[in-house]
Amino acid sequence: MADYALDQGTGPLRGIKVVEIAGIGPGPHAATILADLGADVIRVEKPGGAASAGPRETDLLTRGRPSVALDLKNPDALAALLELIAGADVLLEGMRPGVTERLGIGPDDCLARNPRLVYGRMTGWGQSGPWAHTAGHDMNYIAVSGVLHGFGQDRDRPHFPSNVVGDFGGGSTYLVIGVLAALLEARVSGRGQVVDAAIVDGSAHLNLMWASMLAAGFGSEQRVSNLLDGGIPYYALYETSDGKHMSVGPLEPQFYAELVERLGIGDRVPERHDFERMGELKDILTETFRSRTQAEWAEVFDGSDACCAPVLPMTEAAAHPHISAREVYVERGGVLQPAPAPRFSRTEATLTTGPSVAGGGTRDVLEAWGVSGVDALLESGAAVQA
Repeated sequence: MADYALDQGTGPLRGIKVVEIAGIGPGPHAATILADLGADVIRVEKPGGAASAGPRETDLLTRGRPSVALDLKNPDALAALLELIAGADVLLEGMRPGVTERLGIGPDDCLARNPRLVYGRMTGWGQSGPWAHTAGHDMNYIAVSGVLHGFGQDRDRPHFPSNVVGDFGGGSTYLVIGVLAALLEARVSGRGQVVDAAIVDGSAHLNLMWASMLAAGFGSEQRVSNLLDGGIPYYALYETSDGKHMSVGPLEPQFYAELVERLGIGDRVPERHDFERMGELKDILTETFRSRTQAEWAEVFDGSDACCAPVLPMTEAAAHPHISAREVYVERGGVLQPAPAPRFSRTEATLTTGPSVAGGGTRDVLEAWGVSGVDALLESGAAVQA
């Protein structure tokens, strides 16, 4: 990291300084989002590195920022961290409630040093409540928040969607929203604050439309009984002759008409609102899609308004003409990865560096951020340069 310098980012957050206390999952994902959008993010972790999603060189949740290795059991390292925090706009941490307080880097400690600091906290259960200190993972959080119950096209049991909805949908995304909102408010008030981002809170908030449908009497809490859960035949997945699948979702009548026309089944399908014959329509669609390969159906529906698209694994998705044209996925350092999102007309977000080496930027970062006594920190082992 000898070339490390402040303000390397090109996105709209250029110049915003963020200290990330290394964790796993949604915390690092939030830090990656901020780094992708141009913020100067530094990842503070223990010597040797924090837990990683596989080999560090392919851990994309550490991209775009250098790593600083500090032994926080050492008072000198803790003092150095507080110096970093004193010069930061944002702190991100994802430890259990009370852990940072015991370390001496809780909200009171940090805001006393830096009153404008936005202190972002990422947990599953939140900072308060009976389960606040209880262990959990993505599926537990979305289970208790009322989200998991409706997932899957199997009436007998729900199916969890990896860890995308909880950790990253209800977790890191809402942490970033909260941090950005607090940053805007601090520009006006001159005062920072704590952002309590809990996966249970964010996941429940993602369910706003479903809550509206239930309140209006349009929804049932039985799976595969609703508009968007496979309860109707024209919002569902269908297997093709080669064992792959097509996603079918023409909810509007004009889009449904185009689907039926391109499938060539207009002469035998029942009226789409004939709920007594939904089983018959489902059978016709199932039989028809099984008559050709996914590639053949993809060609039939390419560029149409039939709301019918192939279900692709990530490596194939990257090569899809639309995804490829927008460069939704890019290759960097031999690793296929999602590009920064969203996009901006003037301050374009760009990838800066790949996954960081644990402690690889310790000296350069500490010096660039103005921490005192860097040589002494390294010599004592309070800080470690990989």
